[in-house]
Amino acid sequence: MRDGDATIEAAIRSVIWQTFEDWELILIDDGSRDHGAARAAKFGDPRIRIIRHEQSRGLAFRLNEAVGLARGEFIARMDVDDICYPERLATQLSVLQSDPRIDLLSSRGVVFRRQGEIVGVISAPTTHEEIVAHPYKGMPFLHPAWLGKAAWFRRHHYDETLLTAEDQELLLRTAACSRFATVDKILLGYRKERISLSKGFWGRLTYSRIIWRHARQSGAFARAAAEIGIHFVKFIPEIAAIIIGVDEWLLKQKFLFSMTLEETARWRTIWNAISSKIENAAPSAN
Repeated sequence: MRDGDATIEAAIRSVIWQTFEDWELILIDDGSRDHGAARAAKFGDPRIRIIRHEQSRGLAFRLNEAVGLARGEFIARMDVDDICYPERLATQLSVLQSDPRIDLLSSRGVVFRRQGEIVGVISAPTTHEEIVAHPYKGMPFLHPAWLGKAAWFRRHHYDETLLTAEDQELLLRTAACSRFATVDKILLGYRKERISLSKGFWGRLTYSRIIWRHARQSGAFARAAAEIGIHFVKFIPEIAAIIIGVDEWLLKQKFLFSMTLEETARWRTIWNAISSKIENAAPSAN
């Protein structure tokens, strides 16, 4: 986390409420200037390990650090503004243990903002072949929902030179020697408040460099060049939407997959339970 004061309590509570209870939470504070780490410490749960750093080194560096500190056979990840469904760990672990061929597993995710408002759903193909079918387009594999074998993460480190797109670089680099899969269930709440032009531009620029670097090894220059062009063409509507003030509409267009009534009710139950708990605890937290 970095400056996660506003969302850290909900994130931690969603881990504490897991139906699978034999976990450790490694919380790495990447140079925050707020009180997020103090809020985390108030939980007083011995399974929570808080590592604080004065200097920010970025997500890829801290993810590698967390892998080095982890003591479990499996590693799951999430960000400070995510919310895990209570059954997330149990469900993903069950899939991994039933199929030892899978190295890395993700899930579907509900995209939300503000006070739990549903924006849409991040869906993805379920099989390895479908996930890696068009690698230069970007592999549809929700990063905050990853859970995989610790041994896999230790063999394949994140590229610490990258400030964004570190997940796509890792997938691209390891696809040929790994097995990915997605659980066809919503197991994570993914916060997305707005479309950021700066993040969008630098993300596309970084991923274009990653694609070209991969193409130099594979020889697929024509395909790489075509996909790089498409990535930047797709950026034009985002620029236009922000200029004319319809960026909220565009945000919802990016996540068009709809939720069933049952899935919507499930999210509302989780959000309301976590929000209510935090509100009730607020006076004693100040």
